[in-house]
Amino acid sequence: MHDPSTVGLPRPWRATRQRAAVLRSLRDAADFTSARELHEALTAGGTRVGLTTVYRTLRMLEREGRVDIVRDRTGERLYRPRPTDGHRHYLVCRRCGLSLAVAAEAVERWADDVATDTHFSAVEHTVELSGICEQCGARPDRDASHQ
Repeated sequence: MHDPSTVGLPRPWRATRQRAAVLRSLRDAADFTSARELHEALTAGGTRVGLTTVYRTLRMLEREGRVDIVRDRTGERLYRPRPTDGHRHYLVCRRCGLSLAVAAEAVERWADDVATDTHFSAVEHTVELSGICEQCGARPDRDASHQ
Protein backbone atom coordinates (compact mmCIF):
# COMPACT_ATOMS: atom_id res chain seq x y z
CA MET A 1 0.00 0.00 0.00
CA HIS A 2 1.28 3.48 -0.83
CA ASP A 3 1.52 6.49 1.45
CA PRO A 4 -1.35 8.89 0.54
CA SER A 5 0.79 11.90 1.41
CA THR A 6 3.04 11.10 -1.55
CA VAL A 7 0.27 10.94 -4.17
CA GLY A 8 1.21 13.24 -7.01
CA LEU A 9 4.95 12.91 -6.62
CA PRO A 10 6.37 11.72 -9.94
CA ARG A 11 7.93 8.32 -10.19
CA PRO A 12 10.83 7.20 -10.10
CA TRP A 13 11.68 9.75 -7.42
CA ARG A 14 11.88 8.36 -3.96
CA ALA A 15 8.93 9.72 -2.04
CA THR A 16 9.92 11.47 1.17
CA ARG A 17 7.91 13.34 3.78
CA GLN A 18 9.69 16.55 2.83
CA ARG A 19 8.90 16.23 -0.88
CA ALA A 20 5.28 15.38 -0.12
CA ALA A 21 5.10 18.42 2.16
CA VAL A 22 6.48 20.67 -0.60
CA LEU A 23 3.86 19.34 -3.01
CA ARG A 24 1.05 19.87 -0.47
CA SER A 25 2.26 23.40 0.28
CA LEU A 26 2.42 24.19 -3.43
CA ARG A 27 -1.13 22.89 -3.93
CA ASP A 28 -2.33 24.92 -0.92
CA ALA A 29 -0.82 28.19 -2.20
CA ALA A 30 -3.47 30.61 -3.43
CA ASP A 31 -1.44 31.72 -6.45
CA PHE A 32 2.01 31.43 -7.97
CA THR A 33 4.61 31.15 -5.24
CA SER A 34 8.39 31.14 -4.97
CA ALA A 35 10.60 28.44 -3.53
CA ARG A 36 11.48 30.75 -0.63
CA GLU A 37 7.79 31.43 0.12
CA LEU A 38 7.09 27.69 0.10
CA HIS A 39 10.03 27.10 2.41
CA GLU A 40 8.84 29.82 4.80
CA ALA A 41 5.30 28.39 4.84
CA LEU A 42 6.59 24.91 5.50
CA THR A 43 8.91 25.91 8.34
CA ALA A 44 6.23 28.18 9.85
CA GLY A 45 3.93 25.16 9.85
CA GLY A 46 6.48 23.06 11.69
CA THR A 47 7.85 21.05 8.76
CA ARG A 48 11.59 20.61 8.88
CA VAL A 49 12.77 20.90 5.30
CA GLY A 50 15.77 22.55 3.74
CA LEU A 51 15.50 25.24 1.09
CA THR A 52 17.64 23.04 -1.17
CA THR A 53 15.03 20.26 -0.93
CA VAL A 54 12.32 22.73 -1.91
CA TYR A 55 14.31 23.85 -4.97
CA ARG A 56 15.14 20.26 -5.97
CA THR A 57 11.51 19.18 -5.64
CA LEU A 58 10.32 22.13 -7.75
CA ARG A 59 12.93 21.35 -10.43
CA MET A 60 11.79 17.72 -10.45
CA LEU A 61 8.15 18.80 -10.81
CA GLU A 62 9.18 21.15 -13.62
CA ARG A 63 11.00 18.37 -15.49
CA GLU A 64 7.92 16.17 -15.11
CA GLY A 65 5.67 18.92 -16.53
CA ARG A 66 3.75 19.18 -13.26
CA VAL A 67 4.10 22.94 -12.64
CA ASP A 68 3.52 26.14 -14.56
CA ILE A 69 6.16 28.82 -14.08
CA VAL A 70 6.17 32.58 -14.42
CA ARG A 71 8.78 35.11 -13.39
CA ASP A 72 8.14 38.06 -11.15
CA ARG A 73 9.46 41.51 -11.98
CA THR A 74 12.82 40.70 -10.38
CA GLY A 75 13.16 37.54 -12.49
CA GLU A 76 12.48 35.08 -9.67
CA ARG A 77 10.70 31.92 -10.76
CA LEU A 78 7.22 31.42 -9.32
CA TYR A 79 5.44 28.06 -9.38
CA ARG A 80 1.86 26.80 -9.53
CA PRO A 81 0.62 23.23 -9.98
CA ARG A 82 -0.19 22.56 -13.63
CA PRO A 83 -3.79 21.58 -14.35
CA THR A 84 -4.19 17.96 -15.42
CA ASP A 85 -5.36 19.04 -18.89
CA GLY A 86 -2.09 20.80 -19.72
CA HIS A 87 -0.03 23.91 -19.18
CA ARG A 88 -1.44 27.40 -19.19
CA HIS A 89 -0.17 30.79 -20.19
CA TYR A 90 -0.65 33.63 -17.74
CA LEU A 91 -0.84 37.40 -17.78
CA VAL A 92 0.86 38.61 -14.59
CA CYS A 93 0.51 42.06 -13.02
CA ARG A 94 3.97 43.56 -12.51
CA ARG A 95 2.80 45.49 -9.45
CA CYS A 96 0.67 43.12 -7.36
CA GLY A 97 1.44 39.73 -8.89
CA LEU A 98 -2.16 38.93 -9.87
CA SER A 99 -2.11 36.18 -12.48
CA LEU A 100 -4.82 35.32 -14.96
CA ALA A 101 -4.81 32.34 -17.27
CA VAL A 102 -5.25 33.50 -20.86
CA ALA A 103 -6.43 31.72 -23.98
CA ALA A 104 -3.39 30.85 -26.05
CA GLU A 105 -4.60 28.55 -28.82
CA ALA A 106 -2.68 30.63 -31.40
CA VAL A 107 0.56 30.13 -29.42
CA GLU A 108 -0.03 26.38 -29.20
CA ARG A 109 -0.75 26.14 -32.95
CA TRP A 110 2.36 28.20 -33.73
CA ALA A 111 4.55 25.93 -31.54
CA ASP A 112 3.08 22.84 -33.25
CA ASP A 113 3.70 24.39 -36.69
CA VAL A 114 7.31 25.22 -35.82
CA ALA A 115 7.86 21.64 -34.66
CA THR A 116 6.34 20.25 -37.85
CA ASP A 117 8.22 22.63 -40.14
CA THR A 118 11.59 21.94 -38.49
CA HIS A 119 11.03 18.20 -37.92
CA PHE A 120 11.70 18.61 -34.20
CA SER A 121 9.90 16.57 -31.59
CA ALA A 122 9.10 17.20 -27.94
CA VAL A 123 9.16 20.97 -28.56
CA GLU A 124 8.50 23.02 -25.45
CA HIS A 125 7.83 26.73 -25.24
CA THR A 126 7.57 29.51 -22.70
CA VAL A 127 5.51 32.63 -23.24
CA GLU A 128 5.54 35.27 -20.52
CA LEU A 129 3.05 38.11 -20.55
CA SER A 130 3.08 40.86 -17.98
CA GLY A 131 1.26 44.13 -17.55
CA ILE A 132 -0.52 46.29 -15.00
CA CYS A 133 -3.92 45.04 -13.84
CA GLU A 134 -6.92 47.38 -13.81
CA GLN A 135 -6.87 47.80 -10.03
CA CYS A 136 -3.16 48.67 -9.93
CA GLY A 137 -3.51 50.91 -12.98
CA ALA A 138 -6.02 53.03 -11.07
CA ARG A 139 -3.46 53.64 -8.27
CA PRO A 140 -0.47 55.94 -8.66
CA ASP A 141 2.82 54.11 -8.22
CA ARG A 142 6.09 55.79 -7.31
CA ASP A 143 8.00 53.18 -9.31
CA ALA A 144 5.83 53.44 -12.45
CA SER A 145 8.71 55.05 -14.36
CA HIS A 146 10.71 51.82 -13.88
CA GLN A 147 8.06 49.56 -15.41
